[in-house]
Amino acid sequence: MGAVLAIRILPVLASSNWGTASDAVLLDASARRVQAAFAVLVSRYYKDVYRVVWRISGGHADSEDIAQEAFLRLWAKPEQLREAKALKGWLLRVASNLVMDRFRKKPLQDLDTAFDVVDGAASADEQMGLAYVSKTMDAAIAQLPDRQKLALTFVHFEQMTNIAAAAHMEISVDALESLLARARRGLKECLGPQGTQLLRAMEKD
Repeated sequence: MGAVLAIRILPVLASSNWGTASDAVLLDASARRVQAAFAVLVSRYYKDVYRVVWRISGGHADSEDIAQEAFLRLWAKPEQLREAKALKGWLLRVASNLVMDRFRKKPLQDLDTAFDVVDGAASADEQMGLAYVSKTMDAAIAQLPDRQKLALTFVHFEQMTNIAAAAHMEISVDALESLLARARRGLKECLGPQGTQLLRAMEKD
């Protein structure tokens, strides 16, 4: 219950005296069950974790619950992190594993149903707007195999280097680059002509 409480009262505690403490200090305090310190850690990394969960799950309604579960895992055993500098990577890895475990037996939405049908009265410009294209891309990414999706998310959306992404996924850089290449090919096949410009932009990153 302590971790859940810390997440719920995060806006209040994030402004406490713990706000400027280092991750190492906050982890040590969390291991001593100091909820204010843990709340600051949540405040510091929640958006990053949620964003990765949302991307990997294709914007699933359970994204918030999954993101919070990653922090609950940290609260349960904060001492498992030997180095504070590994905190963000650990949280992202735990969160991505939770997504893949949850949906392994429950497939995400199909591409055809992942976004709303465009109103026939909408203008051509509105139909081709950025929001529509973005949703289409998100839906296509959701269809990729888990590890390809994770590699793409880390490198192209979280802007990690290949070395950092490979470390977070606990694979070699060569293996990561292979996953990225296959992910791009998969997106090209799924998106067709409408995704060409977006994919070119990604490949230039």
